Amino acid sequence: MTKSKDVQIAPIALNTRVFRSRTWDRLKFEVEYGLSRGTTANSFVIEGEKTALIDPPGESFTEIFLQAVEQRIDLETIDYVILGHINPNRAVTINALIKKAPQITFIVSNTGAKSLQTIFENNYQETIAKNPLQIEAIKNDYQLDLGKGHKLEFITTPNPRYPDQLLTYDNQTKVFYTDKLFSAHVCGDQILDEGWSIYQEDRRYYFDCVIMPYGSQISKALEKIKEKDSLIYATNHGPLVRYGLTELTGLYEQWLENQQKQTLNVALVYASAYGNTATLASAIARGITKAGVRVESINAEFADSEEIKTAIQQCNGFIFGSPTLGGHAPTQIQSALGIALANGDSNKIVGAFGSFGWSGEAIDLLENKFRDGGYRFGFDTIRVKFKPTEAVLKTCEEAGTDFAQALKKRKKALKPKESAAANSLTPRTEQALGRLVGSLCIVTTQREEIKGAMVASWVSQATFNPPGFTVAVAKERAIESLLPIGSKFVLNILEEGRHIELMKHFLKPFAPGEDRFVNVDHEISDNGNPILNKALAYLECQVSNRLECGDHWVLYAQAQGGKLLKEDGITAVHYRKSGSHY
Repeated sequence: MTKSKDVQIAPIALNTRVFRSRTWDRLKFEVEYGLSRGTTANSFVIEGEKTALIDPPGESFTEIFLQAVEQRIDLETIDYVILGHINPNRAVTINALIKKAPQITFIVSNTGAKSLQTIFENNYQETIAKNPLQIEAIKNDYQLDLGKGHKLEFITTPNPRYPDQLLTYDNQTKVFYTDKLFSAHVCGDQILDEGWSIYQEDRRYYFDCVIMPYGSQISKALEKIKEKDSLIYATNHGPLVRYGLTELTGLYEQWLENQQKQTLNVALVYASAYGNTATLASAIARGITKAGVRVESINAEFADSEEIKTAIQQCNGFIFGSPTLGGHAPTQIQSALGIALANGDSNKIVGAFGSFGWSGEAIDLLENKFRDGGYRFGFDTIRVKFKPTEAVLKTCEEAGTDFAQALKKRKKALKPKESAAANSLTPRTEQALGRLVGSLCIVTTQREEIKGAMVASWVSQATFNPPGFTVAVAKERAIESLLPIGSKFVLNILEEGRHIELMKHFLKPFAPGEDRFVNVDHEISDNGNPILNKALAYLECQVSNRLECGDHWVLYAQAQGGKLLKEDGITAVHYRKSGSHY
């Protein structure tokens, strides 16, 4: 039974409370994260001699949040509202708040001030006609003294997705309000992260979806954060970080470092009028990074021409994304496109994507200009009408992975053949490692309209009680993001002598978003995933744990059901001559 929304309130430091707006359902803005673990939107109130509210939630929680705050605080006593970032979703709550507390001064970054003013001028003219916005855009070394020792410092940490991002540090309590950084989309009763490692997978997933594409900017933000003696990271989403603070900071550095080590680089240039194109960009970036290629995301609305020029010249391939406004691409995209065509190498691989409401002329412009320039495309142009669905975003992710693989193939074709001595494995070691054998299987999964499948031969039983096994999944596999902890799938074990047809089908390249099960004899299991009727046996499974191992994830899954489909069949086994490839 689905729980209703609520607001959990608790003290977290001196004169400081958290208001955790919670739902166990996935909110509509969470579709890009691909999970269904609920969410919390964390807001904070500091009561010194003056009162500050930090990060009110979005419109999904507007009513219950304001009710919860009003029961404990007179809204007319709130002096400041501090915004880590501003968007139309959060503006709904801000608008309702202004009507009840017009005296509030908003503390934002310079970019945030412009965004807040524009959103209200476009959507809430009646509100600001009665109560003009009182905005204070912070400058370098700005401090806000709330009294009772609460002196707040502000740090701007802009990135292409959140160009207005503003972090807040309370010198009195040593609480660092980190906005999106260190967050996780998960809902539960824990306010702090006791047993912090159980949330590591959720925070890693959020990092991969939201943080990874902006590696260079996030690295700079981490350096600023580490300068402070923090006791708690007060995040926008998920449990607050206290017990795993040092470890999580180190993991962020490690994940970013691993990304920066990648030799291939994609410049992803976009603009986004309503956030939809930015969401597509994030999904494409996720597909690229999971395939082991670095992404430099550039928001053309805030980047200067020299930054775009340098990125285009230094990248191995570039992708442009644009909304369509009044039948045209935004001026910033047109300018960036001109820079790319003037400074790009037509031997580089390109891509184009975008969202639109009624027409998609901007996307046609990008595609046609690249074709006229003689560029080769790394994926078919992506056109999305209105807000993207989860299926569309999965297609974008797969397109990003295809783009990365095209770059790798091109690099390999241009690279001189290496001698055996230059390889990471000696021929003897390769031969010996290749003698490890595994059962030939097909992993299948389905989540609503999204389906996934892959051939797996690195499969091994791991436990008797509970009955469990491990399966290795390459990071660049499309199915990988469909198999987080808690997800369910079917392991279809193939039969010797009858496995070739299924192997050929599932080993062939699929276009992004293509249904893997067309013309394949299958039915749906009790756990909601496809069973291949020509398999020898199947197991209905749930992912219990994941371990990152080099270029693969090793999944430990528990078998919750299963059946032998052919009594006298023999399991098909994969024999390899080399341990350096499948």
